[in-house]
Amino acid sequence: MTQTPAAAATADTDVVSPAPMTPSQYGVGARFTLSVYDSDYVRIILEALSAADASELTIETTDISTFVGGSEQRVLEFLRDVITTAARSGAHLSAGILLSRGCPGELACELPAGVAALGAAPIALAPAGVRARAHWSLYPLLDGGSTGDHMTPIYAAIADAKTAGVYSGSDHFATRLDGDLAELLEVAANGWIGVGGVVQHVTTHLTVSLNSPTKISDIG
Repeated sequence: MTQTPAAAATADTDVVSPAPMTPSQYGVGARFTLSVYDSDYVRIILEALSAADASELTIETTDISTFVGGSEQRVLEFLRDVITTAARSGAHLSAGILLSRGCPGELACELPAGVAALGAAPIALAPAGVRARAHWSLYPLLDGGSTGDHMTPIYAAIADAKTAGVYSGSDHFATRLDGDLAELLEVAANGWIGVGGVVQHVTTHLTVSLNSPTKISDIG
């Protein structure tokens, strides 16, 4: 059958765009360890994990840490809820949190031609109602000789922390944050997402402390 010019033109333009890359395909997730300094730590940790909404997430808990995979928004909501529930026990606790996005070593993903990194919408978290202190570090991983401008969004993230009123100073290798747990997580995550818009693989690390018996005394 002979194809008409109109049909040929339609066939040439009828190209199916590739499906958007999912967060799991792009390596979005967190690994965190919750440490509770109380003799009843097992109950506190397990109840906090089971009480949090795990919908739309991949959760894998081992004897060392818990992996949480999913969208940036859902991952941070889960972390907020787990840590908040544990903190409401009144026990002194800390959480070591590593956030990663952008095809890390265990994943192989192909980005669209001419695209260096995939961004994401900023997250927004409802207040947790518990005060937290944290050390926060942000790491753009410039594999492959990337020339992306990663320092501008890092400085912007620190400026956002100051605007939000949670910036508490700078210590060796980390920015100190103080405020509602949700505000700390939101500021750190949005800095991570912002850098992730220009650098493919980005990680950020937080050490969060709640209910500490140590008197708070900022330096600097």
